[in-house]
Amino acid sequence: MLALPICSRAQVTDVTHLMKLIFGEGTDPQSWQMATRGVVGFGIALRLIRAAGRRSLGQHSPSDACVTFLLGAVLSRAVVGASPFVSTVAAAAVIVFLHRAVALLSIRWRWFEDLVTGREIDLVHHGQIDRVAMRHALVTDRNLQEAVRQIPGDKAIADVQRAVLERDGKLTIIGEPPVDGPGQNVNINPSTGMTACGWPRAMM
Repeated sequence: MLALPICSRAQVTDVTHLMKLIFGEGTDPQSWQMATRGVVGFGIALRLIRAAGRRSLGQHSPSDACVTFLLGAVLSRAVVGASPFVSTVAAAAVIVFLHRAVALLSIRWRWFEDLVTGREIDLVHHGQIDRVAMRHALVTDRNLQEAVRQIPGDKAIADVQRAVLERDGKLTIIGEPPVDGPGQNVNINPSTGMTACGWPRAMM
């Protein structure tokens, strides 16, 4: 049976003193102590984001936004000394654990995914605007017209086969298909105006 090393009170005191010397104490550390906190905080944030998974920075669902913003807010307190360093890192680790738990539960149960992420909302169907859905999605006519203008060619809302507000906040516009081919699919984020064009999925 292996004997575990037991740290004496003096050794614990020495380690605590060393940590205080390196990272400082309270909200008024030295500049080099703040720099050390920044280096360690960066490493911890990088590791936690890697643990959260690639989707935390790519999908932009509500749970992804929570982990991104909360990690920055929580870890910043450790860097500036507003909260105890170890306690702050522990809180950040719990946030990442919760994010992974939500992602795994969303994979297992569709109803849970709808609960935390929501569903896509159809705004236009064969050129007809659904005003109830527009109000529910908080999308204005100008948002919709801006998305339609991203479709190549002189298009109007009447030429739209389907307009969908996706779960990540982007507007997907599918134009009415021409006689000899499918329509064109355009994604636009109403908050940024950024677009990404591509061919749509198979038409139903």
